[in-house]
Amino acid sequence: MHSLDEFARTKLAALASLSLRRELVTTDRVSATEVMRHGRRLVSFSCNDYLGLAHDPRIKAAAAEAVARYGAGAGASRLVSGNHPLLEQVEARLARRKGKQAALVFGSGYLANIGLPGAFAGTGDLILIDELAHASMHAGARLSGARVLTFRHNDLHHLADLLAHERPAVHRVLILTERIFSMDGDQAPLSHMVQLADRNNAWVLADDAHGLGVAEHDGDVPLDMGTLSKALGSYGGYVCASEPVIALLHSRARSFVYSTGLPPASAAAALAALDVMDAEPERCARPRLLARRFAQALHLPAPASAIVPLIVGEAERVLSLSTALERAGFLVVAIRPPTVPAGRARLRFTFSAAHTDRQVDTLIDAVTNIMSTQTVLAQP
Repeated sequence: MHSLDEFARTKLAALASLSLRRELVTTDRVSATEVMRHGRRLVSFSCNDYLGLAHDPRIKAAAAEAVARYGAGAGASRLVSGNHPLLEQVEARLARRKGKQAALVFGSGYLANIGLPGAFAGTGDLILIDELAHASMHAGARLSGARVLTFRHNDLHHLADLLAHERPAVHRVLILTERIFSMDGDQAPLSHMVQLADRNNAWVLADDAHGLGVAEHDGDVPLDMGTLSKALGSYGGYVCASEPVIALLHSRARSFVYSTGLPPASAAAALAALDVMDAEPERCARPRLLARRFAQALHLPAPASAIVPLIVGEAERVLSLSTALERAGFLVVAIRPPTVPAGRARLRFTFSAAHTDRQVDTLIDAVTNIMSTQTVLAQP
């Protein structure tokens, strides 16, 4: 056996012994709310297509028209092959929606988050990051070369203490957080965080991937990052900021400079989705209403977003619960460490504007029945 294979097999066995091995499962997403998996049709509550737009005929038509006119791919980096007019339109629309002067589209949200920190911080600088921020933000912080410290989740007192102690010794400070946290669905105290940052000449970068279009907007941040791949039903990442900041990113964000541009179809789909968001505010309100309905029925805290976590505890137990829900006709994937802290494995329910009341009510009944034989932890 090759030593690399031996290494992989040993690691896989260790992960499997802890119920932490991950495997791809062939899943055909047949509609906005349903998938085919293992030969069965399941109602999915594990998708971030919060507005149900990925299957919307208007969005699919826009994407198809862009492919027919512009081709399937961008061909090269936007600085090499040219700036596609559809991307310019997407950036203008996003900037206007966020109340910013300009925007920049990246190939994905992950690419945005690994490229942004290093454009503003490096050796001699400090990055303070919420301990529960997305893995891409942690990766980008460490790639920057700046000193990186974590602060307790949404704890402004801890953040203030770190700023008071560390700020005098560094040149620049960047604070990284999420607007809506992807695994807990809770909201960062951004208004107060920005005030604290301003008092300390620090800059806040907030990831709004799970908030755009479905959560209340709290706090204006200088670096407002997000994604086209969730509520907008397309693909790609972006950041909105001032004109000079975006101009700097054209030269300094390595994950933008050295990546192929977003395909025209993705840009066209995002533009069509933004049109729908503007025209149908009731669609934007529905995911959170359904999430609250579900949480209230199960006596869980009222959610701030379309995400409702059910904390189960250990990985093996949450896998068992997920399997039981699949037998009942629902796809609710188990979330395990290291995505969430040890001992905090969970079912993560996500609600879409496309879900029907009946689908949600049936889910409530199924979870209630299964919970009667399972132990769960107190919710966050």
